[in-house]
Amino acid sequence: MMSLSAMCLGLFVNPPLSPQYTLWNFLPKNLFEQFRRIANFYFLIIFLVQVIVDTPTSPVTSGLPLFFVITVTAIKQGYEDWLRHRADNEVNKSNVFVVENAKQVRKESEKIKVGDIVEVKADETFPCDLIFLASSSTDGTCYVTTASLDGESNFKTHYAVRDTTVLCTDEAIDTLTATIELCPSCTLSLGPENLLLKGATLKNTKKIYGVAVYTGMETKMALNYQGKSQKRSAVEKSINAFLIVYLCILLGKATVCTTLKYVWQSNPFNDEPWYNEKTKKERETFKVLRMFTDFLSFMVLFNFIIPVSMYVTVEMQKFLGSFFISWDKEMFDEEIQEGALVNTSDLNEELGQVSTGCVCICLDGDVDGSALPARSPCSGIPHAPLGPDREELFLRALCLCHTVQIKEADQVDGLMAHPERKYTYISSSPDEIALVKGAEKYGFTFLGLENNFMKIRNQKNETEMYQLLHVLNFDPVRRRMSVIVRTSTGKLLLFCKGADSSIFPRVQQEEIQQTKVHVDRNAMDGYRTLCVAFKELTEKEYDRIDRQLNEAKMALQDREEKMAKVFDDTEADMHLIGATAVEDRLQEQLAETIEALHAAGMKVWVLTGDKMETAKSTCYACRLFQTSTELLELTARTVGESERKEDRLHELLLEYHKKSWTLSQEYGLIIDGSTLSLILNPSQDSGSSNYKSIFLQICLKCTAVLCCRMAPLQKAQIVRMVKNTKGSPITLSIGDGANDVSMILEAHVGIGIKGKEGRQASRNSDYAVPKFKHLRKLLLAHGHLYYVRIAHLVQYFFYKNLCFILPQFLYQFFCGFSQQPLYDAAYLTMYNICFTSLPILAYSLLEQHISIDTLTSDPQLYMKVSDNAMLQWRPFLYWTFLGAFEGLVFFFGVYFLFQNSSLEDNGKVFGNWTFGTIVFTVLVFTVTLKLALDTRFWTWMNHFVIWGSLAFYVFFSFFWGGVIWPFLKQQRMYFVFAHMLTSVSTWLAIILLIFISLFPEILLIVLKNIKEKNHQVRNKMMYHTPLAPLCPALLPRQSGFWAWQGQQEAWQPACAASPSPLTLGGALHHHILVQLLWEVAAPAQSCRGQQGRCCC
Repeated sequence: MMSLSAMCLGLFVNPPLSPQYTLWNFLPKNLFEQFRRIANFYFLIIFLVQVIVDTPTSPVTSGLPLFFVITVTAIKQGYEDWLRHRADNEVNKSNVFVVENAKQVRKESEKIKVGDIVEVKADETFPCDLIFLASSSTDGTCYVTTASLDGESNFKTHYAVRDTTVLCTDEAIDTLTATIELCPSCTLSLGPENLLLKGATLKNTKKIYGVAVYTGMETKMALNYQGKSQKRSAVEKSINAFLIVYLCILLGKATVCTTLKYVWQSNPFNDEPWYNEKTKKERETFKVLRMFTDFLSFMVLFNFIIPVSMYVTVEMQKFLGSFFISWDKEMFDEEIQEGALVNTSDLNEELGQVSTGCVCICLDGDVDGSALPARSPCSGIPHAPLGPDREELFLRALCLCHTVQIKEADQVDGLMAHPERKYTYISSSPDEIALVKGAEKYGFTFLGLENNFMKIRNQKNETEMYQLLHVLNFDPVRRRMSVIVRTSTGKLLLFCKGADSSIFPRVQQEEIQQTKVHVDRNAMDGYRTLCVAFKELTEKEYDRIDRQLNEAKMALQDREEKMAKVFDDTEADMHLIGATAVEDRLQEQLAETIEALHAAGMKVWVLTGDKMETAKSTCYACRLFQTSTELLELTARTVGESERKEDRLHELLLEYHKKSWTLSQEYGLIIDGSTLSLILNPSQDSGSSNYKSIFLQICLKCTAVLCCRMAPLQKAQIVRMVKNTKGSPITLSIGDGANDVSMILEAHVGIGIKGKEGRQASRNSDYAVPKFKHLRKLLLAHGHLYYVRIAHLVQYFFYKNLCFILPQFLYQFFCGFSQQPLYDAAYLTMYNICFTSLPILAYSLLEQHISIDTLTSDPQLYMKVSDNAMLQWRPFLYWTFLGAFEGLVFFFGVYFLFQNSSLEDNGKVFGNWTFGTIVFTVLVFTVTLKLALDTRFWTWMNHFVIWGSLAFYVFFSFFWGGVIWPFLKQQRMYFVFAHMLTSVSTWLAIILLIFISLFPEILLIVLKNIKEKNHQVRNKMMYHTPLAPLCPALLPRQSGFWAWQGQQEAWQPACAASPSPLTLGGALHHHILVQLLWEVAAPAQSCRGQQGRCCC
């Protein structure tokens, strides 16, 4: 036995599930995440080495950039997590009313305890799992939407506990004293209809009272939650691979310089010249220790080849770039007054790399209200109790067999307002609303339920009253629902509607055939079908059914089984009346969006909980399946229900795997949840451990896969299976309800749909969009551009750092490997932070190498950057060789300039700091102008940062060298830059070296532009040449197909009815069919006859 007081109290109702950090673990956890990155950890080691060992550069040169990177990244990630905390606090800190001492007490929702009696008003969300005690409605019912839980915005009916229904005021509810006991001695039974789940919303009911039974992590919503894992993009993995290469280059440089230093010092004169004799301590130092210290010193000297500042630039690019998605006006939905939302900016570039999309197709929630009978109802059916007009019986059944309620005309989520009606229908199923409205069009109108009496208005405008005795609610196992009503004349009728597979076995078999033809035809056309049946009950039969139902409802053990048995016995020996067909209304542009995803090279998988027939017709409607698509089926129907179903499944898998697949044929696969369970979890004795691999190979050969009757866990398993396949394809999941959250969290990129379907999916997703159609622009435009930008950013950073450090390495060969820096410490520190950071940041935010309209309209452009194409080894090696070439040009160009050390007329000699400054000046200008050459989309911001960065470098060099700084021990840069620019030779050398460095890039751009121009001209001649220059005589004639005869030199229209081309006057030497459309043009030489004369 467990009482309320014995249960855990004080749990948070809505614990912060979505945030990643708390106030206490932010610093250690964030630092741990950041130092998992190779570059950050490497620079931390370098910084410690500079602090401990005497190195040629100050610890500030590596410590300051590292501190800047860590700080900026922590601020960015902390801000994003704060936004998640704020979203959670909107729920946790929301006010609720709890009844204490017959008074309403305001509390924060997170302070609700088990046993508290909570009052919830209309349009409010339930703050925890509640047992429904009482309602403002006299019949003890309330209506609930579970949009935030399962994505359905339709109304569901819940019922209060019978003995507490009358406690509908604060004073009355306060008198309740109860204990929940988990033992058979309890006299009250509770079911799902008495439980109000956290996250659901109260609708069409003024208020309800409920007792809190599950709070915090015990609620159903929390138990279904799958914890967030840290997602890393493919770009970040490429960066780590490139860093390892550059780290090997760094180790190689340090090893070479250390080895050559001791080779150089093997000569005693080089080891200890007269002007630099060693101290006694240096002579006595162990040689191996000195070699290790020198190796570390070279590591520090060359450490800037690892671009630590690249990480902060990448973080800023992702963070700032995410605002462009939120600001996109084309992704703003006027209906909900919201636009796209970015919850995780770390995955922006991953939007451009999706290869397999696991898509949960979402319906709009509306259904076509023009529901029509699928056949002429009741024809040929005997025993109709309501007169000769059988059709009236069918329409009465539609008006009575449902759970639709009446609401005064208001704007209600998910409902279709009718301008001529003063009321609105609400129901747990949009199909029921469509059927009731369909009956209304044929003259039978449902007027509502009052005091357990259902009122309808018939075709004669007369009001009929039916007492509602029992509702046998729909469940997915029975796949049908029924009502028992009593007519005004005292007759007892049972009306039942459900899927054809559940109705046909329960009616007279001679009544099935004609209806089945119509049902199959409508199902093939994409309609959702239901069959309607009835039977008349005697008083004795009804008394028995009533007694059995009450006993089953009160059962504390095996209640569901007992209820199912009563339902099964009651819904037997019925008469078939007819069938209905309802059409789903898909979201706007859903089909076009899926076609675009297919054209972009993505494999689209639909994971849905719908039955196979409905899901299949939906896939045809949204063009996932084409009429020519060959469908392969792995369902309970093909596998069977026998004990050999696993063997049969294996046979089907092998059959599909070994079939001859042709490239010209599209294939689609359909699988249901039960069959998928056999594949993912085969029995131990089945000997079919290779089920999964064979199944996956079949799926990858198909252009589309439909998984129906999926549980939320199975959706996540499918995504995980695809993620772990060979090649590790990038997966994307998109869904709209809480049952899609696990799938969204499992995929590389998770997208939630906002709209009317709730907020759980959008809150737990990486990105949220108002409508499915917005996925097209999000992937094809934003994703494509983000990937191109960040890929160029990464390659550019490695390139410019190689240009930066290679001259430093070469300089060691000319200074006796003495670890003498080539650049001043200020230049070392400022190069990546100030001089070259802003231009590439602006490029990575604003560049559009192809316009957004072109990217959106031509999905095939998406494939050009898929599979991480711009961060493969081939482009990486190109950038590396380009950086090495330019580094060699910088150093040796200035070296040859310094062959004459006197660069001025007065004979004054320039020193090593001038040498390094000239190299650095050429370096800064070259890498910045290289970025200018790569820019295709110029804005005022690009001009400002590119030319502004160059101006800032010149200004800083004058300023840094123009002041004697008291905190510096050596004033080695004093007046160096200004003095350097007084030499004409220096000016000429800088300009010439910049041009030589950029010449290969300029040449490639020119050749590329010429090639593209020629390609455009060729395409224009092939596809866009008008026919007027070829044959003006054709233009006045009617459009159609024309035949030309070389012998008669005459153009004649080819008759469509002729079995062969039209020929005039004897033998036809050759003929040409020309379609008079602008996109088809015959080559000029084909317009010639036997004598070579042109008809034009």
